[in-house]
Amino acid sequence: MPDLLIELFSEEIPARMQGRARDDLKKLVTDGLVEAGLTYASAGAFSTPRRLALTVQGLSAHSPALKEERKGPRTDAPEAALAGFLRSTGLTKEQLEIRDDKKAQVYFAVVEKPGRPAAAIVAEVLEKTIRTFPWPKSMRWGSGSLRWVRPLHSILCILSDEAGTEVVEMEVDGLHAGATTEGHRFMAPGRFAVSSFDDYAAKLRAAKVMLDATERADHIWNHATQTAFAQRLEIVPDAGLLTEVAGLVEWPVPLMGPIADDFLHLPPEVLQTSMREHQKFFSVKNPKTGRIEKFLTVANTETADHGATILAGNGKVLAARLSDARFFWDNDLREAKSGMAKWAEGLRSVTFHNKLGSQADRIDRIAALARDLAPVVDAAPDQAERAARIAKLDLRSAMVGEFPELQGTMGRYYALEAGEDAAVADAARDHYSPLGPSDDVPTAPVSVAVALADKLDTLAGFWAIDEKPTGSKDPFALRRAALGVIRLVLGNGARFGLGTVIEAGLRNFEETKRFYKVAELDLLAFIHDRLKVFLRDEGIRHDIIDACLAMPGNDDLTLLVKRARDLSAMLATEDGANLIQGFKRANNILTQAEAKDGVEYSYGADPKFAEGPEEAALFAALDAAEAQIAPAMQAEDFAAAMAAMATLRAPVDAFFTAVQVNSDNQILRRNRLNLLSRIRTTCGQVADLSRLDG
Repeated sequence: MPDLLIELFSEEIPARMQGRARDDLKKLVTDGLVEAGLTYASAGAFSTPRRLALTVQGLSAHSPALKEERKGPRTDAPEAALAGFLRSTGLTKEQLEIRDDKKAQVYFAVVEKPGRPAAAIVAEVLEKTIRTFPWPKSMRWGSGSLRWVRPLHSILCILSDEAGTEVVEMEVDGLHAGATTEGHRFMAPGRFAVSSFDDYAAKLRAAKVMLDATERADHIWNHATQTAFAQRLEIVPDAGLLTEVAGLVEWPVPLMGPIADDFLHLPPEVLQTSMREHQKFFSVKNPKTGRIEKFLTVANTETADHGATILAGNGKVLAARLSDARFFWDNDLREAKSGMAKWAEGLRSVTFHNKLGSQADRIDRIAALARDLAPVVDAAPDQAERAARIAKLDLRSAMVGEFPELQGTMGRYYALEAGEDAAVADAARDHYSPLGPSDDVPTAPVSVAVALADKLDTLAGFWAIDEKPTGSKDPFALRRAALGVIRLVLGNGARFGLGTVIEAGLRNFEETKRFYKVAELDLLAFIHDRLKVFLRDEGIRHDIIDACLAMPGNDDLTLLVKRARDLSAMLATEDGANLIQGFKRANNILTQAEAKDGVEYSYGADPKFAEGPEEAALFAALDAAEAQIAPAMQAEDFAAAMAAMATLRAPVDAFFTAVQVNSDNQILRRNRLNLLSRIRTTCGQVADLSRLDG
């Protein structure tokens, strides 16, 4: 069985596109081969700035011969029907078979498709892949019609086995497939032939090309960390930058250089952001002081002077960039020390949304909400309101204008320069969090109050103007805001009625003053839906959450989740699962009887009418369980309440085994239906168990 090697060699592919391109190449080619009848053992895709490569191991040499039988029209069908069938099969009438089929005779076509050699199939699949490759952006060059991310220079396509190597004959817009490739643009120019994937990878390495992007990233990181460690420094981790830089070089050569003393006073976040965004440099910090003192760049070539000329040039460019950052920082500090009044006034002319007013209007709303929320998260109301009023002022700073990703971070520095309390300054930094599932959740009370107020105002505002997410579209990141609210509440164990806060937020908007209650329920339902997604990752089923949502106080998210987690834990036990089945049986019998009789059986079960030990035992078990459940529910100890419920499993099972509920004796029947009502009421104190699936 031969192995397939493909390389598409071009001008430099943008680093951000390489990972997706590797996956697309592998999927398009292997799917095409399988659809054509070939099988394979394994496949792997690789990329460098100038090439995409794919190896397919253990490819079948031929596609299998196929024999297909197709049923056609009856022999007495119109000629047009027969003609259409013949066209679809490519056969003549004489080649058809006539067979008996029920009460008529029918034409059958037996179509035989011979197997095809792998080379012919590979040629077709690869040409289609190249012509339809899903680059986010592509270009044409010269006079051809082919589109590729950058001009495509050569195609390597070979099949190799013990007998030797075969070039797959194919051509795309004048590019003929061959068995040669090129090494490093500067250190090993010129083409060379390869005979297999192992030969290809080895010769590329000899020609100063590391084929595997993961290997290049590991080489960069290991060399960088070792160099920094030798100087008692540390590389600031940046996984995204590492992946990007690994896609910019074929032969990575990490080089470390100094940052001029003139810039060492800049905040580390400023240095790191400027170097990452403008130069693709890693930051190197002194672990004792936390200062960024050096930079690390990754060259694509080895030099006789060991990178000295490269570092000197990079140092000059970096100094120019950091001079701009220093200018922004110095100007912003002067404004911060004067109280940031100019920035606050400037936000009045910055539109947040054309239907929701300016950023200044939004700050007023957030400040009011933060003050209201402060007591429930143990924050001082004055501090929460003050933090909300300054948290977004850095949006008018020159530094954030240049580096928007530093909003909040710079706000903290400026707040401290303005003489604000540390808790207020920290809230300016933290109030955007959490931004994503891996982002830390703020825990400082003032930060929590402002972060909650910020996200709830966003949600209330867009609900007020009916700009809700639809399908996959969420242009204002409202799902992320709702998830942020959930994580802030649960991460801090905050206890408050979310509905009341949402109502307060909605009342700030003229559009919802008349129907805020409807909007409140709608927004609360949206947050509950996000909560289901959040808890699904914990393994908590949606029906368990629905059962808990049906209980009073479902806008207290901390209480709601505690209830759901405890119910989920109980259902995971044998006693819990069996008890739920007993509850459902009792509930079904009771519901049917109430519907038939037109009455509600909810009171009056008397143990004196119990017949047999099983029925009497159930009365006693309910008395004992209710005595434990009531104080547990009062203490919101759902685990203890459910443990008491679980003790009912055996008595309920025994009752249904021994007792006929719908007795001919109407007194006994009524008493037993009221007893089932006690089961429903007792078990329904924690959640609406009727909403559970199964």
